[in-house]
Amino acid sequence: MKAVLFLGTASGAGKTTMAALYCRRLLRAGGRPAPFKASNLSLNSYVTADGREIGMGQAFQAWACGREPTADMNPVLLKPTGNGTMQLMLRGEPLCDISPAHPMDRDRVLAAVGESFDRVQASCTAMVCEGSGSPAELNLQDTDLANVGLMRLRQVPAVLVADIERGGVFAALYGTWLLMPADVRPLLKGFIINRFRGDAAILKDGIEKIRMLTGMVCLGVVPYAALRFPAEDSLSDTAGKLSGSDTRQAFLENLDALLDAAAASGLDLAALDRIAGV
Repeated sequence: MKAVLFLGTASGAGKTTMAALYCRRLLRAGGRPAPFKASNLSLNSYVTADGREIGMGQAFQAWACGREPTADMNPVLLKPTGNGTMQLMLRGEPLCDISPAHPMDRDRVLAAVGESFDRVQASCTAMVCEGSGSPAELNLQDTDLANVGLMRLRQVPAVLVADIERGGVFAALYGTWLLMPADVRPLLKGFIINRFRGDAAILKDGIEKIRMLTGMVCLGVVPYAALRFPAEDSLSDTAGKLSGSDTRQAFLENLDALLDAAAASGLDLAALDRIAGV
């Protein structure tokens, strides 16, 4: 299997953008990548050509792959409706409302996730998957679909994305690794430190300590960039450069600029390729 899963140490850590960046890298290298996010929680959806709703992030990632978005790329979309209730969209169409009193039929939904994963995989040379929120939410791990759920379902190797702007980046990395279930912890292959400003040499000792504690390798330190990407939820950064009349193309130009900057800063794309098996 040729696939990699980008997980975040927290919501808003940058996993959507890092996954899109790697989609772009694979396309530019001559591949036929495709994005996948098993489950998304968002009200900012995108309507596909056949009238299905998926998360905006997967539409962005599909464009980064040179593809049109499809419902299989985000088979589960949860849309909050208030008072603890969410509308469950399965492959872009309403299935049911779920709440604490009426929980999701996880076995049924997980089976559908697996079917969508396999269809997307059959259409591409590599899958670039994205998790949801943080995989270390202990109260959600047993019902999770996009993080631990997908790792167990298809044994997808994973990379952690951590946002240094928030502070405590090494605690976030080690704490996330430590709180992952033992059976999937070996699938955590590496980590990326995102949104760094300054001389990355000052992080050397901390990076080495995380490697010694976890076995995860640092794939790179991605610099902060004042570039705008599609807003998926309330944590999305809607500031930054976005120029031109074609919004989709402007997002892709920003992504290309970020990819070039990340590569120049030392992001180890070859190591990412090895983790993904490409």
